[in-house]
Amino acid sequence: MTAPAQHITLSELQHRIKSAVEGSLALPLWVVAEVSELKVNYSGHCYLELVEKSEPTRGGTPIPRAQVRAVIWRSQYAMLSSYFEAQTGSRLAVGMKILAKVVVSYHELYGLSLQITDLDASYTLGEVERQRQMTIAQLQRDGVWDMNRSLPLPRPLQRIAVVSSAAAAGYRDFCNELRDGGYAFSLTLFDVVVQGAAAEQSICTALEEVALRQEQFDAVVLIRGGGSASDLSCFNSYRLCSYVAQFPLPVLTGIGHDKDTSVADMVAHTPLKTPTAVAAWLVDRMERIEGWLEEMTIQLANLATARTKSEELRLERMASELKLQAATYCQRAGAHLELMREQVESLVLRRLEREQGRLELMERSVEALSPKRIMQLGFAVVRAGGKALTSVGAAKAGEELEIELKDGVIKARVE
Repeated sequence: MTAPAQHITLSELQHRIKSAVEGSLALPLWVVAEVSELKVNYSGHCYLELVEKSEPTRGGTPIPRAQVRAVIWRSQYAMLSSYFEAQTGSRLAVGMKILAKVVVSYHELYGLSLQITDLDASYTLGEVERQRQMTIAQLQRDGVWDMNRSLPLPRPLQRIAVVSSAAAAGYRDFCNELRDGGYAFSLTLFDVVVQGAAAEQSICTALEEVALRQEQFDAVVLIRGGGSASDLSCFNSYRLCSYVAQFPLPVLTGIGHDKDTSVADMVAHTPLKTPTAVAAWLVDRMERIEGWLEEMTIQLANLATARTKSEELRLERMASELKLQAATYCQRAGAHLELMREQVESLVLRRLEREQGRLELMERSVEALSPKRIMQLGFAVVRAGGKALTSVGAAKAGEELEIELKDGVIKARVE
């Protein structure tokens, strides 16, 4: 294939692009973008990567729509960064949305870049507040705003899941304050990143781990030291605040200094200003519980004493009543026994009289039928061999007989 007669070199093409870009965009422009990367070089220059992202769907990840390199030269960086931090309370950092005054430049080797010459701090403040208000509104629409605050606090509250950085000064302050309080707390640390782009995911992952072991804890403490507004920005994110609002255990927060109130504070069960304040609150709660237990002990002792005295009096009354009832019963029983004795004696006497009369009658009957009685009338009893003879035919010739009369016995022989 034959090469075209007309052609240009790559450097000429780049020069034309440079001339076109810088010629059409000669004046500075105010540009809205998000800082996706930031690095301050040893030379003092600040190199940034700016990005524009699409609006995320709920639960989705925003997609970059545009990206460009930028720089703040050393001669301006110190002044701009100091001004920005003084106005916003935050250092220029990754994740911030900024409104920057830029000069567009194009380099034949490095391509398109922006030189930042000014920053509008009021825009960043407004953007942070806008994101914060969006999170609040979404949580309220979801109906989870008051969920964590409605959970009951266990009594006592001693088994604590601590979500913090092991290297954070706030965590050390928290532990020292608890130790000085003199009560036995069981702490389990879930070590997380508490600032920067990775903080949100790190904390959410830790909360998921705590939720899987929720029966081992009474509450969750989410703490970190104070910092700039940008350092605390993850505590205003919808995802993290939704986790806190719907967490199955009460969440206590201490994630900033006195001037910092995050959305996570708003949805947590008990928001406190600092890690030290959280520890002091826990110690104070234990002191109040201890005081309540002492008061309950005294009240129980008083109730027991009063109940004992009341029972003693009741037993004394019952004893007196029983004695009176026993005496009355014994008196009545004695009278009844006496009456029964008299009745028995009367019955016995009457029975004896009847039996005596019957015996006398039988005696007279026996006497009337007695042989001696008959013999007194002139009769005699004849016996042979010791047996009474009742017939003449029973007597044998020559047999000896005994004839008993009323006054003696006559012996005879049968002829």
